[in-house]
Amino acid sequence: MTTTTTAIILAAGKGTRMRSALPKVLQPLAGKPILQHIVDAVEQANIDQKIIVCGHEAELVKHTINAEHLQWVFQAEQLGTGHAVDCAMPSVTGDKVLVLVGDALLITADTLSRLIAQCPEQGMSLLTAIAPDPTGLGRIIRRQDGSVCSIIEHKDASETELCINEINTGIMCLSHDVLEEYLPKLRSDNAQGELYLTDVIGLCAEDEVVINAVTADFNETMGVNDKLQLAKAERIYQQLQVERLMQQGCTVIDPSRVDVRGTVDIGMDVLIDVNVVLEGQVSLGNGVIIEPNCVLKNCQIADNVHIKAFSHLEEATVGVSAIIGPYARLRPGAKLEKDVRVGNFVEIKKSQIDEGAKINHLSYVGDAEVGKNANIGAGTITCNYDGVNKFKTQIGEGAFIGSNSSLIAPVTIGENAVTGAGSAIAKDVPDSALGIARAKQRNIESWKK
Repeated sequence: MTTTTTAIILAAGKGTRMRSALPKVLQPLAGKPILQHIVDAVEQANIDQKIIVCGHEAELVKHTINAEHLQWVFQAEQLGTGHAVDCAMPSVTGDKVLVLVGDALLITADTLSRLIAQCPEQGMSLLTAIAPDPTGLGRIIRRQDGSVCSIIEHKDASETELCINEINTGIMCLSHDVLEEYLPKLRSDNAQGELYLTDVIGLCAEDEVVINAVTADFNETMGVNDKLQLAKAERIYQQLQVERLMQQGCTVIDPSRVDVRGTVDIGMDVLIDVNVVLEGQVSLGNGVIIEPNCVLKNCQIADNVHIKAFSHLEEATVGVSAIIGPYARLRPGAKLEKDVRVGNFVEIKKSQIDEGAKINHLSYVGDAEVGKNANIGAGTITCNYDGVNKFKTQIGEGAFIGSNSSLIAPVTIGENAVTGAGSAIAKDVPDSALGIARAKQRNIESWKK
């Protein structure tokens, strides 16, 4: 018979130490809410049922978190972790129940899978970690045979127990039957007047219920309570992401000055210089070079592309051997083919730029189709918006657009056509023709200021 698992994520608290109007579980790490990191790990572990216990700003939390088949339980009063799990129990269908705290933002699917695998049919498994400094954390107390018998809070620990550096992470997996039996036995006769789920461990140990301990890396299990801890978690997360890139063969000039805020796929011999930010889904082909201070968000970059310093690319596709920047901006819908050149202070939006075309400096190209080997001079603007509607500009293969041209859409510049510098082109220019549209120059000799 197949065993099923339910995950309960405890995310009802406010997180007052964050000193923020935003709930703690929605504070961002690598551009994504803390809670979303945990939900993603649960999804990757292929857990059958996912329940989130929410409370503070519940509607905001619900509308922010993305995942399939999430169930939500509302905890009106935050009366402890035991009470939160009790609120969720009527909805639980799994044979095993995985309980996660809502701020264990670095937890991995692999660790969760190991914890679930070690949970007996009639028992529990407990995730522990070895803390460099266990001050203030609950200590794991083991019997001589190595089995867990209790958790001692720091304030209640003896001198000998204070020397223990194995700590409770607050993450555990229990069989459904054990949880149903021991949850009603929790008592709130403590300083906080709350029901602590960790008290289940002592009750199980007294009745000799099997408790298996699974140890994880301390960094993976750390929670965050304030912005300082959140910043430390960010650095740990970023270090892991950059190390993963380097293990795949990427050259990173300074690993401490690259941020990954999404998923990055890379080819061979990629080089990333300092202060580069990669967001969303980013794909980098073989031989890609990214110079300093660039931002790429949801981009597909083909082989041998060179992105020069201070360039920003968002939802753009760049073809083989293209050169971008420096100081270029590719906005959503920019699609560049092979050998395209985009120079400094060029902005491209929702445009197709065909093979070999050049837009070398100081131009805006929006809602346009630019043909092969076309050359767009400095200061060119496609005037695509009249204040109400947007229109398309078509520039043919081999066309030459003179500097400081305004192309007033809808307009077509034919193949091998030329526009004179300083022209405001509002009518189509036929193939191979020269289009000039500028006022006649007048020189006034005897003028006064």
